[in-house]
Amino acid sequence: MAKAQKFEELAIFQMARELCKEVYKITKEKEFSKDSRFVQQIHASSGSVMDNIAEGFEREGNKEFVNFLYIAKGSCGEVRSQIIRASDVGFIDNDTATRLYNDCLSLSKAISAFIKSLRTSDYRGSKHLEP
Repeated sequence: MAKAQKFEELAIFQMARELCKEVYKITKEKEFSKDSRFVQQIHASSGSVMDNIAEGFEREGNKEFVNFLYIAKGSCGEVRSQIIRASDVGFIDNDTATRLYNDCLSLSKAISAFIKSLRTSDYRGSKHLEP
């Protein structure tokens, strides 16, 4: 497996970015856009997924990266909960809710798989390499 040179190359980052774009899109619609506190919450949690993947990658050590990936995974769960809430209150239709919910589940599983691969890797990160 080739090592990514930038966090933008990671499939999990790309998935998180797409999720975040979709969240921003749905929050511009109808009644959803009028609930500014909820909009801020779901923007923050969806952004947190991609931001924690990026920050963990930039730490250049697998142990720290794994910690940030767990935070990203937690934020992904938070988005999933907010999608349920948005559906329950009628801000999004069932088809949109199901699609976004499944996107969150897929991303969460991909993050878990990536964590497992980092934990079983002999590579500890570039900050641990000899100068």
